[in-house]
Amino acid sequence: MKKCILLVLCVFTLQIQSQNKEDLISISFTENTLKEVFTLLENKTSFQFFYIDYWLEDDKLTKKFKNKNIEFILKDILRKTSLNFTIIDAKKIILTKGNLIHKTLYEEKNELIVEEDLERPIYIENVVDENKKTIIIGKQTVGNKKKSYTIKGIVKNKQTKNPVEGVVVLERNKKISSTTDSKGVFSLELPYGKNTIETLLLGFTPSSKNLIVFGDGSINLTLNEESEMLDELVIKTKKESNVKEVISGITQINIEEIKNIPQVLGERDILKVATTLPGIKSAGEGAEGVNVRGGKVDQNLFLLDESVMYNPAHFLGLFSTINPFTTSDLKVYKGNIPAEFGGRISSVFDIETKDADTEKFKGEASIGVVTSNVSLEIPIVKKKSGLLVGFRSTYSNWVLKSLNDKSLNNSSASFFDVIAKYNHQFNEKNRLKITAYHSNDDFRIASDTTNTYGNTLASINWSHKFNDKNHGNLILSSSNYTFNINYNSIGNNNFDLKYTINEIGAKLKMHYSHSKKHSFDYGISSKLYNVSPGRLSPSDNNSIITPITIEDERGLESAVFISDNFTVNKKLSFNLGLRYSVYLGLGESTQRYYADNSPTTDANLINSEQFKNNQVYQTYQGLEYRFSGRYFLNPELSLKASLNRSFQFIHRLSNNTTASPTDAWKLSDVNIKPQEGIQVSLGIFKNINVNEYELSIESYYKDYKNVLDYKVGAEFLLNERIETQVLQGPGKSYGIEFLAKKNVGRLNGWIGYSYSRSFIKLDSPFDEERVNNGEFFPTNFDKPHDFNLIANYKLTKRFSLSSNFTYQTGRPITYPTGKYIYQGNEYVLYSDRNQYRIPDYFRLDIGLNIEGNHKIKKFAHSFWNISVYNILGRNNPFAVFFATENGTVKAYQSSIFSSPIPTITYNFKF
Repeated sequence: MKKCILLVLCVFTLQIQSQNKEDLISISFTENTLKEVFTLLENKTSFQFFYIDYWLEDDKLTKKFKNKNIEFILKDILRKTSLNFTIIDAKKIILTKGNLIHKTLYEEKNELIVEEDLERPIYIENVVDENKKTIIIGKQTVGNKKKSYTIKGIVKNKQTKNPVEGVVVLERNKKISSTTDSKGVFSLELPYGKNTIETLLLGFTPSSKNLIVFGDGSINLTLNEESEMLDELVIKTKKESNVKEVISGITQINIEEIKNIPQVLGERDILKVATTLPGIKSAGEGAEGVNVRGGKVDQNLFLLDESVMYNPAHFLGLFSTINPFTTSDLKVYKGNIPAEFGGRISSVFDIETKDADTEKFKGEASIGVVTSNVSLEIPIVKKKSGLLVGFRSTYSNWVLKSLNDKSLNNSSASFFDVIAKYNHQFNEKNRLKITAYHSNDDFRIASDTTNTYGNTLASINWSHKFNDKNHGNLILSSSNYTFNINYNSIGNNNFDLKYTINEIGAKLKMHYSHSKKHSFDYGISSKLYNVSPGRLSPSDNNSIITPITIEDERGLESAVFISDNFTVNKKLSFNLGLRYSVYLGLGESTQRYYADNSPTTDANLINSEQFKNNQVYQTYQGLEYRFSGRYFLNPELSLKASLNRSFQFIHRLSNNTTASPTDAWKLSDVNIKPQEGIQVSLGIFKNINVNEYELSIESYYKDYKNVLDYKVGAEFLLNERIETQVLQGPGKSYGIEFLAKKNVGRLNGWIGYSYSRSFIKLDSPFDEERVNNGEFFPTNFDKPHDFNLIANYKLTKRFSLSSNFTYQTGRPITYPTGKYIYQGNEYVLYSDRNQYRIPDYFRLDIGLNIEGNHKIKKFAHSFWNISVYNILGRNNPFAVFFATENGTVKAYQSSIFSSPIPTITYNFKF
């Protein structure tokens, strides 16, 4: 070290000698470091410099001075650094990190000096440990009297170099804190002098830094990921966002933190976890899709990296199509939907895929009883681009063929999905992400019919930062969903039936940070629908099936949107959004018109009109509003309210009690109107002990228009006159949701409960279009009580127990109540629609999690999950059906899992 000295700085007396004005220097520096500059000055003059090496930055200086004194030169070259200097005896120059070395406190004259005008002495400890050394922010100057200064910075993951959202940065002693935003940025107002800041976030090692604050400045921090220790099982948004978030009704699920929850056949399933939270329900085991706050399955928008996923279920609803190994985040908007999203009236499931690591090759895999999963992160260009690849599949066909049941030996049930994502950082202002996804299901259960269905998605997302206040994204997406039915028997009526819906979309999304009070999101979006409702064809030359092709449908849905995140003051904030949507029904198309004041039946068809390619045959449009507000009652208690209106121009057709892969989608036309939903919600949110506990109670009321339901005996497949098979009417749903979480500690988890009702009304002047006398009646998915308990108890650092208890009210069903004879034929008399209910549902699952050792330097970190699904062997009915045997109507129930299902899964990450 070059002439180093340990300084303990305080207010002390130094006699400073003035430099001789004739001692002028001419000197130049070309790409020299500070250390080299001081050496050149020492050689040029009689001065000696005293400093500590690590104070000096590596920046290069290029300067030229002519006939300047040493004080002028030093002030110039140190102007943009945190270094001060003092000249002693015209021979020695002492450098200090931030501090001033003061003159005597009292001059020879006995002048009164006010104490608060003097700089407070700051004691700086010189510690060799890089992690503990004191950091100087700003530079001490004479007359520096501000009480506090703004310290800003970015927190990044030390391993991935990516910004970390939700990190709490605090000065514990002074009770000052801030939370990093989505870009990892934080801002603190720290008092003058010595401070100690800490960083806290689950999954990262806590850290602390000693600061000396002399002025405004910045400090960037890095966090280390903790080893693979399953300390907590937490589902939450970023730190304290349940209280701070302005938009109400958001549920965010962290994928890494759900692996302990025992689930069917050991498959980690993000959507199944979502259904344990209030307001999100499933119609039952084996039911595809979810019902959010009393809405239908088709009223949920599933987005995978901005591409629409039409069927989010594998294996008839037992698993979801979302790969947990490649997913980084899931946000469920069940209350106030942001203005950028449209096309559905109940919720948005915004699923984001991980960005591949651009520095290290990484991977994760699991091997289970019937499924396996693997994902790889492959750097392409170091620190710039990477490729994420994930593949998941099942070998259940082998299991079915091993069973003793001969009817199941010839059955098959398999699925796979594959995803790839490429991310490239061109520079600080431009970033590109490309995602491709494909899934496929193939099953035949004790029948001659093979069902195949799958999703194919792709998206391109270009992100550009114009300046510090403006940035935007251009997104192109494509989505395709198909299902095929292949019937193959010993007869001559073998056939193939194919259905396809395709969607191509584009969105321009901009963000403008106007000020601390206003932040705007705005843009435009458009999507083109292409629907092939069905093509029936003989599957071999011997088949006598007549080919049938239903006319294709096309539609264009476009919107312009804007929202303002408006901060009124520290307590009150609003998110105010508007979206204007326009839907155009496009030809080629045949539109049918029926007689007014008559039932919509074939008998009342009066005219058909043919529209040419791209000719508009119907227009629907309207203004959607998305208003939400939050008010802090105190720093850990907030009140939220929202008002939301949305339109939906596409409908799912099903006459089953739960959705199936053969359900079809229908665009709005001259006969089928768009659905409309209005929701109002009010909730109170509380954190306890710095987010150790979370409590929330939220209520809502939803009003619907033009909800689609089916007529008795409706047939949707290969029906070119769908409008004659459906009814539309108003609906309503309401409820209250309670959630209590314990986020940290050996025992953690949550309790969720919701009471909710969902009704529909189908009224008409005509008996054949009236259901239940035109009164409101429960929907097929109306389940008033829903209770879930998720708990995890950590026995040791490597062993933990987990459990999942679920209770739900049985869903509605229509029962036969009698029989009658008409014209010599016997008929069954049914109750009002959905007047009765199947038995209530409850289930208990348990699991044991065993981690490998926590050595840092080893190839892979692993853990075992041993779980038992439905350990009580509860025979929960999936459906109830009726059959007539020997003149007697008998009831039967079907169940998916009526006995305990043990599972063992091995997981490892490298």
